[in-house]
Amino acid sequence: MKHLILGMATSVALCSAALADPVVGIWKTQPGDTGGYLHVQIAPCGSAICGTINTAFEKGGTISSDYEHLGKQMIWGMTADGGGAYSGGKIWAPDSDKTYKSKMALNGNTLEVKGCVAGGMICRGQNWTRIK
Repeated sequence: MKHLILGMATSVALCSAALADPVVGIWKTQPGDTGGYLHVQIAPCGSAICGTINTAFEKGGTISSDYEHLGKQMIWGMTADGGGAYSGGKIWAPDSDKTYKSKMALNGNTLEVKGCVAGGMICRGQNWTRIK
């Protein structure tokens, strides 16, 4: 019985921490090669942080309602390391249709998001801006 109660208490603590995470919200990506950009909803998913494509925009800011990846999870398995740093997750890049190991760094209303290969030695990334 003690193990059950301890397990439940741990689960509640982890879920509460994820719900209160400062990275939760809607983030605007940097424009891609075509000038379009995305809004990504970052939210808890279990004990981790995940991001889902919420809205797509064309170069001029017009909503692209027929964007094929709406609702697709773009970030998953991300965990907070403290001090605004996140790691341990994956990110899917819609432009290349590839998945990378990922890390993020939160600084105010800017979220530096990186996808890495070669053991984290080679990374490409963007700075996202908080919308909500």
